[in-house]
Amino acid sequence: MTENEQIKLTKKRWMVLFSSCLINLCIGSLYVWSVFAGPMAAHLTEILGQELTAANLAIVFSIGNSFGFVTMIGGGFLNQKLGVRRVVFLGGVLFGIGFVICGFAQNVSGLVIGYGLVAGLAMGLAYGCTISNSVKFFPDKAGLVGGIATASYGISSVILPPVANALIDQVGVSKAFLYFGIVIICITGIFSQFMIKCPEDFVPVGYQDSAKNVGETVEENDKNWKEMLTSPIFYVMLSMLFFGAVLGMMAISQASAIAQNLVGMTAANAAFVVSILALFNTFGRILAGSVSDRIGCIKTLQGVFVLAVLSMAILYANAGALWFCIGICMVGLCFGAFMGVYPGFTAGQFGRKNASVNYGIMFIGFNLAGLLGPIFISQIYRMTNGYRPAFVLAMVFAAVGLVLTFVYNALKKKENA
Repeated sequence: MTENEQIKLTKKRWMVLFSSCLINLCIGSLYVWSVFAGPMAAHLTEILGQELTAANLAIVFSIGNSFGFVTMIGGGFLNQKLGVRRVVFLGGVLFGIGFVICGFAQNVSGLVIGYGLVAGLAMGLAYGCTISNSVKFFPDKAGLVGGIATASYGISSVILPPVANALIDQVGVSKAFLYFGIVIICITGIFSQFMIKCPEDFVPVGYQDSAKNVGETVEENDKNWKEMLTSPIFYVMLSMLFFGAVLGMMAISQASAIAQNLVGMTAANAAFVVSILALFNTFGRILAGSVSDRIGCIKTLQGVFVLAVLSMAILYANAGALWFCIGICMVGLCFGAFMGVYPGFTAGQFGRKNASVNYGIMFIGFNLAGLLGPIFISQIYRMTNGYRPAFVLAMVFAAVGLVLTFVYNALKKKENA
């Protein structure tokens, strides 16, 4: 790469990051489902003559969040063959089409196809490529950029629900789905054209590699997915992500119910707490990503696991509404931290060249947590008629995660010996 090309890409990478964030904000619409669920259940009740509730449509959201890792991995391979621009365009447009399909849905199956399968799988295509490509462009700020890129996805749960609510009130749920889909197609279709695949030999102007900048490695250590799967460190990292994400999923999935049942909040106050939780989730991604650039990923994760133990201890103590708010916001901060650190952590450990595929495989830990976390806490509630035993389990998960960070350090020393 010539010096002029290096200078141009160092400038253009900021537009790539901006476009990635805007696209992630759009596909973050997947988490607006709670706003659509109730009105859509009422709409289908009228059409089918059979009473449906939001709970009856929960399968739609579960499917949408269960298989994203498949297209994240597949998108990584497509990125290598077709380039990031085409893959992100395909993912973004298909995501919008999924919403359009929901706008015409006349039964639950239509929602499962549109929202659960088309939008859910398309999300993995766009999300995986935007995150990994952004991190590749910023080896000097890998943690911060990973945090910003994932935060733009997470902030959707704060920004978009009021928009969806107002639109449903104005035009009805079917047209709201349709309008959302059209806007998403337009925005992702346009801004995907600003995406540039990061060249393998790109180094930002003035960048000096260091152990703190990208994960924990000094030298570039590119491994493909097969080589990554043979590394014991991969399984330690995957387990750390699972244990960190599952405790967050346990609390976040039932945050409103916990607030109402544990500390007696009203539904309105509980909804407000959930919104604040989403903000801390977003802030945690940026903060932890930035901190990891300074002190390294593994030290950041150690601090996050300690904070997670404290947050669950506060929730377990059940010392009133104020302490509940502090505890649940700390949970959001920790959950966001894992999401913000891991893109850069994965690229740092296994190299930037195959980061798209490798991060998609690593993301299985998150998907597994998303599947099991809500099940754990709901089953514990049914068995004990309370949430406090679930907080004890979450503390155990956090403690195991903390132990695994030391296992990682031991394996890392052995690898570098």
